[in-house]
Amino acid sequence: MSTPRPSNPAQPPMSGKVVVRHNRHEVESVQNSLDAAMSAAGFSKASLFAVRLAFQEAIANAFNHGHKGLPHDTSATVEFSVTQRNVTIAVEDQGPGFQADAVADCTLDENLEIPRGRGVMLIRNYMSEVRYNAKGNRIEMVYIKPAPAP
Repeated sequence: MSTPRPSNPAQPPMSGKVVVRHNRHEVESVQNSLDAAMSAAGFSKASLFAVRLAFQEAIANAFNHGHKGLPHDTSATVEFSVTQRNVTIAVEDQGPGFQADAVADCTLDENLEIPRGRGVMLIRNYMSEVRYNAKGNRIEMVYIKPAPAP
């Protein structure tokens, strides 16, 4: 795993590209870098929670669904960028991909007992923008900082 490096060592990295394995410590390291960058950029605790949840769902989907049938040590790539106004995260796995539009709406009565689609739903609800590449093995998520309350 490579760790993002800040241009100023006193500042957290505001962007990075990291290859991670299905390893709790590696994923936590990326999450900690992302949290530090968001905190430095003035994001609220609620925003940190929203982005943390979306990232955890996206990386879990990459390893648990995208890499299904692949060797356990197959890596995924995470890219992130944090500005004063938004956070952009991309997670790309090495699997065959999927069609996001084919995921059943887990909030419909007929799908309430189907144990799939909840992570995709959470990501869509917490992030401002969500896109998948044509292959379906890369998710790009954007969180836009809410305007301050009057």
